[in-house]
Amino acid sequence: MNGVHDMGGMQGFGPVMPEPHEPLFHAGWESRAMAMNVAMGAAGQWNIDLARAARESLPPAVYLSSSYYEIWVRALEKLMLERDMVTATELQTGQMHSQPLPIARVLNAQTVDAALAAGSPTLRESVGPALFAVGQRVRARNIHPQGHTRLPRYVRGHSGTVVQTHGSHVFADRHVSQSLPPFDSHAEWLYTVVFDGAELWGDAADPQVQVSVDAWESYLEAVM
Repeated sequence: MNGVHDMGGMQGFGPVMPEPHEPLFHAGWESRAMAMNVAMGAAGQWNIDLARAARESLPPAVYLSSSYYEIWVRALEKLMLERDMVTATELQTGQMHSQPLPIARVLNAQTVDAALAAGSPTLRESVGPALFAVGQRVRARNIHPQGHTRLPRYVRGHSGTVVQTHGSHVFADRHVSQSLPPFDSHAEWLYTVVFDGAELWGDAADPQVQVSVDAWESYLEAVM
């Protein structure tokens, strides 16, 4: 979707200001927000792409006025409300008013390290040969899907060069097609494509700038 979250290449937001020696968390509640997201994600009621889609679909005013971990919390509330895992009253009062729904998995202190180490690998066995090869010129399709997509808006319609293939990975756009398990784990070949700055932003761009984007096969077409 062309949401406010997809702000790469947009103007008017001011320069990026790196914070030297930036701490992992700026406040104590941020670590708890991350912990809650990890714990609830392990319950198996949604996948990583559904979590991303929940953040992207927040109202623009809420998204732009929220900090990084505030966005995470708002999205977690949205995911849980949609699945009847919490009520609006419970979120407002901070008190449980109904019995919790049963879930497939519970993450506890003894299993956190192993779960984080295992992650959620997306690599799958390839069902056919790759359509594109390293060194080949390709164009990002000019698509505007209504749902979740990982193709940045600012590269759509522009040409770049394949510099690496990564095998077949779960296709994020289809991974969100089911709101509850089992999820669609259809996989596609994944490539790293490099775009020149001038191709993306014209002659005013820094001639040294290049942007690397990981793109699934269906995002791309060959440049003849």
